[in-house]
Amino acid sequence: MMNNQPYTAVVFDVFGTLIEIKNSQSPYKKMMKWLKQQGRKPQPNDAAMIMSLDGNFETLASYFGYQLPSTLLEEMNNALQHDLKHIRAFDDSIPMLLELRKLGYKLAVCSNAATPYGERAQHLLPPLDAYAWSFKVGANKPDPLIYQHFLNQLKCQPNEVLFIGDTQLADVDGPKKLGMSAQIIHRKNGESLFDVLQLLLKK
Repeated sequence: MMNNQPYTAVVFDVFGTLIEIKNSQSPYKKMMKWLKQQGRKPQPNDAAMIMSLDGNFETLASYFGYQLPSTLLEEMNNALQHDLKHIRAFDDSIPMLLELRKLGYKLAVCSNAATPYGERAQHLLPPLDAYAWSFKVGANKPDPLIYQHFLNQLKCQPNEVLFIGDTQLADVDGPKKLGMSAQIIHRKNGESLFDVLQLLLKK
Protein backbone atom coordinates (compact mmCIF):
# COMPACT_ATOMS: atom_id res chain seq x y z
CA MET A 1 0.00 0.00 0.00
CA MET A 2 1.09 3.56 -0.60
CA ASN A 3 1.76 5.90 2.28
CA ASN A 4 0.65 9.51 2.57
CA GLN A 5 3.95 11.01 1.51
CA PRO A 6 3.70 13.92 -0.89
CA TYR A 7 5.28 12.42 -4.00
CA THR A 8 6.50 14.92 -6.56
CA ALA A 9 7.52 12.38 -9.23
CA VAL A 10 6.35 9.05 -10.62
CA VAL A 11 8.90 6.88 -12.42
CA PHE A 12 7.98 3.91 -14.59
CA ASP A 13 9.70 0.81 -15.85
CA VAL A 14 8.99 0.51 -19.59
CA PHE A 15 8.67 -3.03 -20.99
CA GLY A 16 5.92 -4.97 -19.26
CA THR A 17 4.75 -1.78 -17.52
CA LEU A 18 4.08 0.93 -20.12
CA ILE A 19 4.96 -0.96 -23.32
CA GLU A 20 4.48 -4.49 -24.62
CA ILE A 21 5.91 -6.46 -27.53
CA LYS A 22 3.55 -8.97 -29.09
CA ASN A 23 5.28 -12.29 -29.91
CA SER A 24 8.84 -11.03 -29.55
CA GLN A 25 11.36 -12.70 -31.91
CA SER A 26 14.27 -12.03 -29.50
CA PRO A 27 17.12 -11.21 -31.93
CA TYR A 28 19.70 -10.96 -29.14
CA LYS A 29 18.88 -14.50 -28.00
CA LYS A 30 19.67 -15.66 -31.56
CA MET A 31 23.08 -14.02 -31.28
CA MET A 32 23.80 -15.53 -27.86
CA LYS A 33 22.75 -18.98 -29.11
CA TRP A 34 25.14 -18.64 -32.08
CA LEU A 35 27.98 -17.48 -29.80
CA LYS A 36 27.41 -20.56 -27.63
CA GLN A 37 27.58 -22.75 -30.74
CA GLN A 38 30.97 -21.16 -31.51
CA GLY A 39 32.21 -22.36 -28.13
CA ARG A 40 31.71 -19.20 -26.10
CA LYS A 41 30.44 -20.04 -22.63
CA PRO A 42 27.41 -17.90 -21.63
CA GLN A 43 28.12 -15.51 -18.75
CA PRO A 44 25.65 -14.42 -16.04
CA ASN A 45 26.01 -10.74 -17.05
CA ASP A 46 25.54 -11.24 -20.83
CA ALA A 47 22.01 -9.77 -20.92
CA ALA A 48 23.06 -6.84 -18.75
CA MET A 49 26.03 -6.23 -21.04
CA ILE A 50 23.83 -6.14 -24.16
CA MET A 51 21.46 -3.63 -22.54
CA SER A 52 24.20 -1.37 -21.25
CA LEU A 53 26.11 -1.05 -24.55
CA ASP A 54 24.84 1.51 -27.05
CA GLY A 55 25.55 -0.20 -30.35
CA ASN A 56 24.31 -2.35 -33.22
CA PHE A 57 24.57 -6.14 -33.57
CA GLU A 58 28.03 -6.02 -35.18
CA THR A 59 29.37 -3.78 -32.42
CA LEU A 60 28.00 -6.06 -29.72
CA ALA A 61 29.38 -9.18 -31.38
CA SER A 62 32.83 -7.59 -31.73
CA TYR A 63 32.68 -6.69 -28.03
CA PHE A 64 32.30 -10.42 -27.36
CA GLY A 65 35.18 -11.05 -29.77
CA TYR A 66 33.24 -12.43 -32.75
CA GLN A 67 32.12 -11.38 -36.22
CA LEU A 68 28.58 -12.39 -37.16
CA PRO A 69 27.98 -14.24 -40.46
CA SER A 70 25.80 -12.29 -42.91
CA THR A 71 23.00 -14.90 -42.82
CA LEU A 72 22.68 -14.61 -39.03
CA LEU A 73 22.88 -10.82 -39.23
CA GLU A 74 20.02 -10.78 -41.72
CA GLU A 75 17.97 -13.12 -39.53
CA MET A 76 18.59 -10.92 -36.48
CA ASN A 77 17.72 -7.73 -38.34
CA ASN A 78 14.47 -9.29 -39.57
CA ALA A 79 13.63 -10.37 -36.02
CA LEU A 80 14.40 -6.87 -34.75
CA GLN A 81 12.20 -5.23 -37.38
CA HIS A 82 9.38 -7.59 -36.42
CA ASP A 83 9.73 -6.65 -32.75
CA LEU A 84 9.93 -2.91 -33.43
CA LYS A 85 6.81 -3.15 -35.57
CA HIS A 86 4.94 -4.93 -32.76
CA ILE A 87 5.95 -2.64 -29.91
CA ARG A 88 2.89 -0.84 -28.58
CA ALA A 89 1.89 1.10 -25.50
CA PHE A 90 -0.65 -0.57 -23.22
CA ASP A 91 -4.03 1.12 -23.69
CA ASP A 92 -3.85 2.93 -20.35
CA SER A 93 -0.19 4.05 -20.52
CA ILE A 94 -0.42 7.31 -22.45
CA PRO A 95 -3.72 8.46 -20.85
CA MET A 96 -2.21 7.82 -17.39
CA LEU A 97 0.99 9.72 -18.18
CA LEU A 98 -1.05 12.67 -19.46
CA GLU A 99 -3.29 12.57 -16.38
CA LEU A 100 -0.32 12.54 -14.00
CA ARG A 101 1.27 15.39 -15.95
CA LYS A 102 -1.99 17.37 -15.60
CA LEU A 103 -1.92 16.76 -11.84
CA GLY A 104 1.57 18.28 -11.69
CA TYR A 105 3.78 15.23 -11.19
CA LYS A 106 7.23 15.00 -12.73
CA LEU A 107 7.50 11.89 -14.89
CA ALA A 108 10.37 9.62 -15.88
CA VAL A 109 11.14 6.17 -17.24
CA CYS A 110 13.90 3.84 -16.08
CA SER A 111 14.50 0.76 -18.20
CA ASN A 112 16.90 -2.07 -18.92
CA ALA A 113 16.64 -2.10 -22.72
CA ALA A 114 18.78 -2.63 -25.78
CA THR A 115 19.22 0.52 -27.88
CA PRO A 116 16.67 -0.02 -30.70
CA TYR A 117 13.94 -1.07 -28.26
CA GLY A 118 14.49 1.90 -25.99
CA GLU A 119 14.58 4.37 -28.86
CA ARG A 120 11.34 2.99 -30.31
CA ALA A 121 9.61 3.04 -26.92
CA GLN A 122 10.67 6.63 -26.26
CA HIS A 123 9.20 7.61 -29.63
CA LEU A 124 5.85 6.04 -28.67
CA LEU A 125 5.55 7.78 -25.31
CA PRO A 126 4.80 11.47 -24.72
CA PRO A 127 7.78 13.68 -23.75
CA LEU A 128 8.83 13.10 -20.13
CA ASP A 129 10.99 14.97 -17.62
CA ALA A 130 13.73 12.36 -17.36
CA TYR A 131 15.00 9.20 -19.03
CA ALA A 132 17.26 6.53 -17.56
CA TRP A 133 17.90 4.00 -20.33
CA SER A 134 20.47 1.34 -19.50
CA PHE A 135 22.16 1.75 -22.91
CA LYS A 136 22.65 5.47 -22.25
CA VAL A 137 23.60 5.28 -18.57
CA GLY A 138 25.86 2.22 -19.03
CA ALA A 139 24.28 0.53 -16.02
CA ASN A 140 21.29 -1.74 -15.45
CA LYS A 141 18.68 -1.94 -12.71
CA PRO A 142 19.17 -2.67 -9.83
CA ASP A 143 22.52 -0.81 -10.01
CA PRO A 144 22.02 2.40 -7.97
CA LEU A 145 23.70 4.38 -10.81
CA ILE A 146 20.67 4.07 -13.09
CA TYR A 147 18.24 5.27 -10.42
CA GLN A 148 20.55 8.14 -9.48
CA HIS A 149 20.54 9.17 -13.14
CA PHE A 150 16.85 10.06 -13.15
CA LEU A 151 16.93 11.46 -9.60
CA ASN A 152 19.56 13.96 -10.77
CA GLN A 153 17.49 14.91 -13.83
CA LEU A 154 14.29 15.26 -11.81
CA LYS A 155 16.09 17.14 -9.01
CA CYS A 156 14.17 14.96 -6.55
CA GLN A 157 15.03 13.29 -3.28
CA PRO A 158 14.37 9.52 -3.28
CA ASN A 159 11.51 9.85 -0.76
CA GLU A 160 9.66 12.12 -3.21
CA VAL A 161 9.54 9.40 -5.88
CA LEU A 162 7.09 6.57 -6.50
CA PHE A 163 8.49 3.86 -8.80
CA ILE A 164 6.15 1.54 -10.75
CA GLY A 165 7.30 -1.62 -12.52
CA ASP A 166 6.68 -5.31 -13.12
CA THR A 167 9.89 -6.86 -11.74
CA GLN A 168 10.48 -7.26 -8.00
CA LEU A 169 14.29 -6.90 -7.93
CA ALA A 170 14.65 -4.12 -10.53
CA ASP A 171 11.50 -2.11 -9.89
CA VAL A 172 10.76 -2.57 -6.19
CA ASP A 173 13.82 -3.77 -4.25
CA GLY A 174 16.30 -1.51 -6.12
CA PRO A 175 14.32 1.73 -5.73
CA LYS A 176 13.40 0.97 -2.09
CA LYS A 177 17.07 0.46 -1.20
CA LEU A 178 17.67 4.08 -2.19
CA GLY A 179 14.67 5.32 -0.20
CA MET A 180 11.99 5.51 -2.89
CA SER A 181 8.51 4.07 -2.61
CA ALA A 182 7.78 1.35 -5.14
CA GLN A 183 4.79 -0.59 -6.36
CA ILE A 184 4.60 -3.68 -8.55
CA ILE A 185 2.13 -3.95 -11.44
CA HIS A 186 0.84 -7.38 -12.48
CA ARG A 187 -0.07 -6.83 -16.14
CA LYS A 188 -0.37 -10.57 -16.72
CA ASN A 189 -3.14 -10.67 -14.12
CA GLY A 190 -4.98 -7.85 -15.88
CA GLU A 191 -3.88 -5.15 -13.43
CA SER A 192 -3.93 -1.61 -14.83
CA LEU A 193 -1.97 1.51 -13.99
CA PHE A 194 -5.15 2.94 -12.49
CA ASP A 195 -5.35 -0.06 -10.12
CA VAL A 196 -1.83 0.70 -8.92
CA LEU A 197 -2.10 4.49 -8.84
CA GLN A 198 -5.71 5.06 -7.75
CA LEU A 199 -4.77 6.12 -4.19
CA LEU A 200 -2.31 8.64 -5.61
CA LEU A 201 -4.88 9.98 -8.06
CA LYS A 202 -7.45 10.48 -5.29
CA LYS A 203 -5.15 12.70 -3.24
